[in-house]
Amino acid sequence: MTVTPGASPHASPHAIPNATPTVTATATPAVTASPSVAVTPSVAVTPSVQLVSDLVTRIPEFRGAYETHVFRQGGVLPHVFFWDVVQDTVRSFLGEAPGAADWRRTLDFLEEQSARGVLGIDEVIVTSFLGDLPSPQEPGHAIVEQLGPVMAAKFVRIRPLG
Repeated sequence: MTVTPGASPHASPHAIPNATPTVTATATPAVTASPSVAVTPSVAVTPSVQLVSDLVTRIPEFRGAYETHVFRQGGVLPHVFFWDVVQDTVRSFLGEAPGAADWRRTLDFLEEQSARGVLGIDEVIVTSFLGDLPSPQEPGHAIVEQLGPVMAAKFVRIRPLG
């Protein structure tokens, strides 16, 4: 299986700003899992990969980070990608990233996804989003007070001291 941002695995993700990364396998026709990721019938889309795809579809401000991630990692690694999601979300919350996705939209999306109760989705959100939010002594920790009820309950379970 090969993953390419845009048309070429060697192209810069910035060379084609609106390119949609695709996942394809040789000698197998591709089918579309969502508007942002095409996969072969022989490759199952995991809930965590679908979470990333849905996030980028719903909040297109993450597309650049997504394309860079796919190019550098050779595919979608949801836990790794969510490091960028956390950083961009906290910067948006602090008002340090005017071009970033609005932090409220990101939290709303993740709250909706958390409420679904899908194991693969919960693993990414809990481990690689909630677990990586700033500690009480770090700038941006107040974002935890803005979490919806589902994520707030999960946050308290994994980080009872904040």
